[in-house]
Amino acid sequence: MKNLNLSLLFCLICSFAFAYQGQVKNEDEVSEKIHQLLSDAESSILRYNFDNAMKELDSSIALAKTIDHKRYLALSNSILANLYYIKHDNKKASDLINNAISVQKEIGDEIGLAYSYLQYAKILDFQGQYGKAYEYLSNAEDIYEKHDNREQLGLVALNRGILQLHEDSDYKAALNNFNNAEIYLSGTSNAYEKSRLNYFKSSANLYLNNLDEAEKNAKESLQIANNNSYGGMIISGNRRMSKIFEMKNQPDSALAYLQKSYIKKDSIYNMNEEALAQEANSRYGQDALKNTLSSLTLQNAEQEKSLKVNKLTTILSVALITILSLLTLSLYKNNNLRARANDLLQKKNTELTLAKENAEKASLAKAQFLSTITHELRTPLYAVTGLTHLLLEESPTENQKEHLNSLKFSGEYLLSLINNILDLNKLEANKVELMESTFNLKRRISDVLIALKNSADEKGTKIHFNFDNSIPGKLKGDPLKISQILINLIGNSIKFTENGDIWINVNKLNQNDKKVYLGFEIKDNGEGISKEKQKAIFENFTQGSTQINRKFGGTGLGLSIVKNLLSLLDSEIHLESELGKGSKFTFELKFEALESAKKTASKNVDQEKTEALSNDIMIGKKILIVEDNKINQMITRKILEKNKVICDVADNGTIAIDKVKNNHFDLILMDIHMPGISGIEATIEIRKFNEEIPIIALTAVTLDENLDEFYLNGFNDIIPKPYKTEEFFHKINRYLAARQTAI
Repeated sequence: MKNLNLSLLFCLICSFAFAYQGQVKNEDEVSEKIHQLLSDAESSILRYNFDNAMKELDSSIALAKTIDHKRYLALSNSILANLYYIKHDNKKASDLINNAISVQKEIGDEIGLAYSYLQYAKILDFQGQYGKAYEYLSNAEDIYEKHDNREQLGLVALNRGILQLHEDSDYKAALNNFNNAEIYLSGTSNAYEKSRLNYFKSSANLYLNNLDEAEKNAKESLQIANNNSYGGMIISGNRRMSKIFEMKNQPDSALAYLQKSYIKKDSIYNMNEEALAQEANSRYGQDALKNTLSSLTLQNAEQEKSLKVNKLTTILSVALITILSLLTLSLYKNNNLRARANDLLQKKNTELTLAKENAEKASLAKAQFLSTITHELRTPLYAVTGLTHLLLEESPTENQKEHLNSLKFSGEYLLSLINNILDLNKLEANKVELMESTFNLKRRISDVLIALKNSADEKGTKIHFNFDNSIPGKLKGDPLKISQILINLIGNSIKFTENGDIWINVNKLNQNDKKVYLGFEIKDNGEGISKEKQKAIFENFTQGSTQINRKFGGTGLGLSIVKNLLSLLDSEIHLESELGKGSKFTFELKFEALESAKKTASKNVDQEKTEALSNDIMIGKKILIVEDNKINQMITRKILEKNKVICDVADNGTIAIDKVKNNHFDLILMDIHMPGISGIEATIEIRKFNEEIPIIALTAVTLDENLDEFYLNGFNDIIPKPYKTEEFFHKINRYLAARQTAI
């Protein structure tokens, strides 16, 4: 009996298993059928066969309901939304796509959700909601990146480029996205999206006036569309070709393509009209059709009699109605175009305002980032250059000296690179302002030549300086910008001139009352620049050639900075050069003359004597170093103690305040960024009880943006880290000498 019960139980289990397998098999077959119907519906939509598409979608939805398949129901809604989007019924398209997204989120269908996000972005683009469209494209991109779906990532890039065409009119950025999309879609068989990609590439090139490239893209799009009977793309492709030939001033070709577009449009309309007629026949049945035909036969007989009498009248009436219809249509189209143009102009104004605000926010964030990264880069560089200086002064062997000089050069090169990038960023962001002051131009240029002397000596290059003595001794202008321009131009000539000569010529061109116009010329007999490269040499990160870059190094920023600085000073740079024979850079500047050349001659000599200070004045002086970084403390202290200075160190601002209250110091070197209170706050406190002691900011911050803040809060001067030892001792000596004279 027990064995019998087991046998019955086994049979029952097998029956359930076979039934379940049959049910699963049936559901798989239905799913496969639904998948095929959805694929067919998509193909019908792309060929503008909307009647077939509706039937296939209706069938797929009905089958999905029979097996309660939510994923296919949602996907059907997404495809149906695409159909209404193509038919320009955006209300229905939006409702359907939102319903699909809601279901796909509920069931966790990531792939379906990404497809719906992509479709919704296209609908939002058509509605002009570009911000939301970008958001949904990004959502789709996140999912496709997660699943490493290259084809769909290509579609995201394509639609992002289309948005840039519509919203920003940023045709170069759009073209960049289309090129990325082309890379992603290179291995796909998705002919429709390839046709669409080439069409919009043609649009971008057309706006950029690249007519030949636009024609090539449009032909490629049209060929793919014709091969696959994509009705909409055929119409659009022919219109695009018509527009291109119109811009090329080839009216016959333009008209031919426009006619092809209208012929295809009429055939699509007739195809859908015929389908609607067939649907009407199926609704009313054969009997109704026969009655209708009989009635029409009788009416035609009567009309034939009447037609013989009124033939001429009918022809004239038709002609008149045709003419009036064409006039009405023309007026209607003109009014529509005018209304659309006004709406587009208003929308673009709004978008431009928003884009301007976003650009200002981005610029502010960029400036804050650069300010932070500058400090972080300069602080370790201070340790590199400082320790190198100390080691070079400790009698190294010749082999060690060679390595240390290489290290010194690398540190100075890295600092120059950082400064150039920061300068270029500020110029492009329009954050550089002119700081006018009185100065002696000849002395300013001499200082520049002294700073560049070592570099010239290493290259075996001689520098010849010719200065017009009729130039007034005291000028008013921006000496910092002049120095920066000359350092970049002369440094560039030194870099590309080995065992040669460089001439710096400054001449007075004209003087009108107090306005002086000077001509500057920097000429060398170095490498020279080819004619092909002369126009591009002033662009960012550009050099004469790859061979020059490999031989001489550099970033190609110096001449770009010069061009921008001269533009700020209402001037421009001119270049004459021949490859292998050297280069000549010229520019003109306007200054205000405050004194004649003769008046200032004696005064400048006295001033130079005053500032030609010896390091002997530092012997026995007490200097307080306020610095939280232990390495920087050690470097600064050793440099000073080598010159017999008595040093004391404070790790933070609070300790510095206490030490100044209880001890005598001749000078304070104050870091800015420290734990606790900052160097600025410490200086403010010290000035409350001691206004005489010189305080110099020894800091890695970006100076040009904060000079006023330093001086207003009690600092006497600023030494940026990493510094050159000559500048370091010069400033310290000047303030120690001034204080000693006052005492």
